[in-house]
Amino acid sequence: MLRWIALILIVILIGLQLKLWTGSGGMHEVQTLRASVQKQTGENDKLLQRNQALAADVSDLKHGEQAVEARARAELGLIKPGETFYQVVERPAGSASSPPPASDSGGH
Repeated sequence: MLRWIALILIVILIGLQLKLWTGSGGMHEVQTLRASVQKQTGENDKLLQRNQALAADVSDLKHGEQAVEARARAELGLIKPGETFYQVVERPAGSASSPPPASDSGGH
């Protein structure tokens, strides 16, 4: 009789272990959920930083004329009345930037 009880308890223990490691809500699923939560937390942190930067931009645009002016200059190319606009055009990387060599006529 004692053997049967021990055998039944061992079978129950094996069944519970199998459910713990392979069943729904088991250790594998817990690890998967932890990885998913960690990934989402990282993404949330990035989005929070982005939102804070955007909120700072909005605050600057609402309360500061300098921010509005800087954005108008950079994004729209606007200038103030009385200012002169200069555009510097750089030569392409492949073109010769040094002057041509001086020819030596040797006519002394």
